[in-house]
Amino acid sequence: MAQRRAPLGDRARYWFDRTLARGAAALVGWMALLCLAVVVPANAVLVWTDSDAPASLTDRLAQVWRLTGQTLRLGGATGTPLRVMTSVLLALVALLYVSTLVGLITTALTDRLTALRRGRSTVLEEGHAVVLGWSEQVFTVVGELVAANANQRRAAVVVLADRDKTLMEEALGPRTGPFGRTRLICRSGPTTDPAVLPLTGPATAGAVLVLPHDEPDADAEVVRTLLALRAALAGERTRPPVVAAVRDDRYRLAAELAAGRTGVVLESDTVTARLIVQAARRPGLSLVHQELLDFAGDEFYLVRGVGLTGRPFGDALLAYPTSSVVGLMRGDTALLAPPPRTPIAPDDLLVAVSRDDDTARPGDCAPLVEEAVMASAPAAPARAERVLLLGWNRRAPLLVDQLRRRARPGSVVDVVAEPRDATARQVGEADAGRGTGLSVTLHHGDTTRPETLRRLDVHSYDSVIVLGRDPVPGDPPGDPDTRTLVTLLLLRQMEEATGRELPVVTELIDDRNRALAPLGPGADVIVSGRLIGLLMAQISQNRLLAAVFEELFSADGAGVRLRPAADYVLPGREASFATVVAAARHRGECAIGYRSHADVPTGPAYGVRINPPKDERRRWTARDEVVVVGRD
Repeated sequence: MAQRRAPLGDRARYWFDRTLARGAAALVGWMALLCLAVVVPANAVLVWTDSDAPASLTDRLAQVWRLTGQTLRLGGATGTPLRVMTSVLLALVALLYVSTLVGLITTALTDRLTALRRGRSTVLEEGHAVVLGWSEQVFTVVGELVAANANQRRAAVVVLADRDKTLMEEALGPRTGPFGRTRLICRSGPTTDPAVLPLTGPATAGAVLVLPHDEPDADAEVVRTLLALRAALAGERTRPPVVAAVRDDRYRLAAELAAGRTGVVLESDTVTARLIVQAARRPGLSLVHQELLDFAGDEFYLVRGVGLTGRPFGDALLAYPTSSVVGLMRGDTALLAPPPRTPIAPDDLLVAVSRDDDTARPGDCAPLVEEAVMASAPAAPARAERVLLLGWNRRAPLLVDQLRRRARPGSVVDVVAEPRDATARQVGEADAGRGTGLSVTLHHGDTTRPETLRRLDVHSYDSVIVLGRDPVPGDPPGDPDTRTLVTLLLLRQMEEATGRELPVVTELIDDRNRALAPLGPGADVIVSGRLIGLLMAQISQNRLLAAVFEELFSADGAGVRLRPAADYVLPGREASFATVVAAARHRGECAIGYRSHADVPTGPAYGVRINPPKDERRRWTARDEVVVVGRD
């Protein structure tokens, strides 16, 4: 049977495709033919319609050729064939030279722009901050560094991560706000490569911050980054202070060895667990920590005690009208809320909460104290507590351990977790035979289902802690916070149905979800990544503050506490804040602020007032709270 012949149009298209497949030469030939097919007839029309055109056909054709040569820059010489071909050859050589030159310039500019876009040029700054890594903490860290540099003219923050430079700049802009005088410089590349780290200029940096990313191998990545930084700075006379964070305490020693003597390594999960427990026992404490750690308000400073050498520490508490003294820095050791009779040595620095380092001006505030309105009743003793823990993640075992450290006999922790949370089952089984003052009971259930919460007598607990589960491969982005928000919605519905407040403390991963959280008046929120980012930014500005925060967030140290105002001043009486400071001094504590119960529903401070002037007067109620630094 004879083969059917393809249509002429299909065969023509196929032949044209095969011709183009031969490469650039065929493409140039087709373009030349196309140009001639358009230019020659057009020029012929111009010549034949010109009233001044030559009369003879030969001269007219020569005129068409000259116009074609001028249009295509192919020369326009006429005469013998040799003369015409030489003219065309010279024009082609000139065209090839110019095209090649333009191509080389274009390629060089494109490569340069691509390199700049990829962030591969070396930073030539001095005293800048270098942020290595990318996670949710990067927005907090960069934003706080920008706030810290607000009064500096030539400040810069350099971010290095294995991401596209443009994407990093687009992500940081809306999340951190205006940069003011601080220049943001992004560089792309792996933070674990010693050949890439010099792009950030670490040798001349004022501080280097190493962030753990959001993957399971975050701690190992931090250690590798610190080792790469150490290799990149080999041979340098001076090294910048390094601040890093790890999740697991098993990696802390390795990270400290890699960071060197000037390095500070934080255990983010341990610090977060302590803050959650503290907030569970006294909701609202996270607001105090955020106020103390960000650069927008009052924060910790180390100041020289003018005229206080040899005097007892208690005198320093009323020696600064607009600053709140909380301890001593003795060498590299922080003594927070030491006994009031502790003498101040000549080399001691005062640890004070102040608006700025130059606002800690001395002045005698003792005349402001009104002893007649000071309360003298002893503090109420601690009692057994009942805690409901909804959800489970990698920080939950640390959280249970923190609860166990200060538990009174008879204390109870009821855990509601899904069956797949094997560590929750292990903690419950391990606690069964410990005989401690805290008993842990595990209940299986999904905290996002209403029937799970209805089975619990939620209002019988002293505090309810809501945890999001650890991210699982395959989960959609933001899933842990989504489940947490659903649980909070159900708890809020129970509050509204019964008319009784629930002391809820919840942990969120993304700070943007804080505004979405349906929280009641007695609720508190811990954004773990934000608090660790605030800590890292503070320490990067003053390494000595690391000892202050280590004591502040340690399990057995002097931390920030919220106490009933009735323990310090008589309810219903008007008194100055200096009176509260004096009353706290009698209890071995340092008062640094208060929380007004009447302003609890009002944001953004929600009643928290840190470092008020000593002469500020107000009427204190029984439901107000005093913010102190002290021990339980």
